[in-house]
This record gives sequence, structure tokens and C-alpha cells, in this order.
Amino acid sequence: MATPEVIVAGHICLDLIPTFEQDGAGLDDLLVPGKLINIGPAVTSTGGTVSNAGIAMHKLGVATGLMGKVGDDVLGDAICELLRRHDASLAAGMIVAPGEPTSYTVVVSPPGVDRMFLHCPGANDTYCTADLDLDKLDGAKLLHFGYPPLMARMYAEAGQELAALLASVKSRGLTVSLDLARPDPASPAGQADWKTILAAALPNVDIFLPSIDEILFMLDRERFDALEASGDMMEHLDGPLLARVADELLAMGAAVVVLKLGDRGLYLKTTSHPDRLATTGSARLADLPNWLGRELYAPCFRANVVGTTGSGDCTIAGFLAGVVKGLSADDALTAGLAVGACSVESADATGGIVPWTDVQSRLDAGWDKLDATIDLTGFTPSPTNVHTGPSDTAQRAT
Repeated sequence: MATPEVIVAGHICLDLIPTFEQDGAGLDDLLVPGKLINIGPAVTSTGGTVSNAGIAMHKLGVATGLMGKVGDDVLGDAICELLRRHDASLAAGMIVAPGEPTSYTVVVSPPGVDRMFLHCPGANDTYCTADLDLDKLDGAKLLHFGYPPLMARMYAEAGQELAALLASVKSRGLTVSLDLARPDPASPAGQADWKTILAAALPNVDIFLPSIDEILFMLDRERFDALEASGDMMEHLDGPLLARVADELLAMGAAVVVLKLGDRGLYLKTTSHPDRLATTGSARLADLPNWLGRELYAPCFRANVVGTTGSGDCTIAGFLAGVVKGLSADDALTAGLAVGACSVESADATGGIVPWTDVQSRLDAGWDKLDATIDLTGFTPSPTNVHTGPSDTAQRAT
């Protein structure tokens, strides 16, 4: 087994999706005590950042190790088996916790009815620094950690465990990246003090990749509520808002901030301090072209959208693959958008992901992008001078 270049750690679960044979029945007709409901075979798949981003990285051809946590139960065995079907090495680093339950989600999705999710957080809630086998990080360039808002130990006590975990990885010389998830506002995670949690975590995060809605929820709840009440938050995004959010996160300690904007694309802003860029670990961002003091925006590529499950994770996988391959900021942004577009062309998260060379070929053949739909008045993209990636520079607004 090749030494992994990238380790993906954090949240993983098993999704159980029953297929319904009866059309036109509402939940009131289905959820009747004592009633027997005939359903079809269940679709089973892995979910969470470890599965989505990890498998996507593997399919791109990046040597990848997974460090999700499951229980020593039937569902944990099922997750590991599903990972082995992609490659036996993907299950080798998984953390199996004796006596703990494996996380799973039952997706109840009758035809014509909004989906319901029955979720058991399981072993994700007990994930902690002690679970990581730090020796298995030797030789890796980057560790990506995802979904701490869905992992109770990560946000308890002002996020002390999350900060400790990231610091322990950073001390091994790796580049550290972090992604979030949007918690239920009424849940303990939704009530947590995320400004304090992020202030403790981000000094040990080199690349921070939240969605704009997630980070606004955590940093500016009043603005988040106002934008959400407007109907479509993305319609009200603009350059100054994105820059303000990114500047706050850079001031907290991150070196690179990438804001995921759904079908509006990606926004990137990087530190203007050479000393901070020089501390970004084994991926050596300071040695790559055009990573210092950058501000970029690029819209999504045109795609035949079949499903959007896991597309954010796959976008991250493409971006991080670009980083470990030594691409410029412009071309890593392009890679993220390209892999995200591949993802949405399949119903599941990673079915549409193709090898890196195929992504390059599609870019080189000329791949149209959607028109920019964000008000970028006052936004001036930083210039670029060097191109090392497989494509032209990411399209930027002018």
C-alpha cells in the first residue's frame, strides 16, 4: 500500500435509504401505528466527509488514507466493506471503537414528500485526539478534517478537543485543512459559541473551506437570519460581504480561506503575511506560485446536474488535490470547481468522479462556465503571473 499523501479524518456514517413502492401517500398515511408498509430494497452508502472527500481524492489518483471512527458492530463492518470495494487500503486506517455504535442515517423519502432524516451520531460524537494514530500520519502532506459541528466532543467545552486535535496534527508538520457542517439551530451544536471555537482552532488550520451559509451562521447570526428570511441567501451575496467574512477568518489564524457558494462557485482569499504562509506545513504553499495575498472568485462549470449530494466535499477534494500537486491558487480553484461539477453529474456523491487526467482533458477541451451571478461591485481580483495547472486561469470577475 502506498504511503498516503492525504489523510481525511472526521465524520463518517452509513446512509440507509428505503425505496418506496407506493406513490401518492403522505406521511400521515404512512406513519400510522400498527400499519405495515411495503417498501423496496434499501440503498446503502457511506456518507460524511471521510467517505465523500476521501473516496473522491482516491478516485482522482491521490494516495489517500481514511481515519473515520466506527463501532465494532454490523453497521461499522458495512462501512468498512463499502470502503474496501473501492480499495482495500481505504479501510486500513479506520478507527474501530469497541462497544460504541456506528453512526447511521435513515433517509425517509416517499415520492412527492419532503425527505426526513433519522440520524444516530454514534461514534462520531466520541471522536477525540486520542483516536488518531499520529504515527500513521508520517509521510503524509495534508490532513483534512470535516464536520466538527456533527461531532459532540469537537464543539464541547468551547472546542478544546478540536483545537487540541488540529494542534497535534500541525505539530507533525502536515498541512491542515478544515471543513464545517451547518448544525440545527436548536441543537447543542447550534447553540455552541462558534466564534470562540474557531478562534481557538484556526491558528492551526492552513486551509479553511466552509460554506458561506455555515460560516455566516457561526460568525454573524443576525446577518444570517436576515439573509435566510429573504428566501435565497445566495442572491444577496456580494464582494464586500465575502471579503469581510474571509478577512475575519484570516485574522483568526487561517492562511487560506475558500468559501463555497453553492451553484454560485468559489471565493478564495489568502493571507498577505509571508511568515504565516511559510508555516503551512508539508504542502509548502509558500513555495507554490501565487498563494500570497490573493483574492479570487470563479463561477461553476456547466454540468448536467443529476444530484448534489456530497458536491461540496468533492469540490474540496479537487481543490486539495490541486494543492498537493503543486498548483497555483488559480488552478487549484479551477480544479475544485471541475471536480465538484463532475460530482453533480451522478446521483451519489462520488459516482461521477473521474481520474485527474480525465479532469485535465475536459478542461483542456474547453469547459464552459456559468455566468457569474454575484454582485461583485468593488471587487478587484488579484493579478496572476504564473500558471502551473492543467487549464487556463480560473475565470475571474473584472
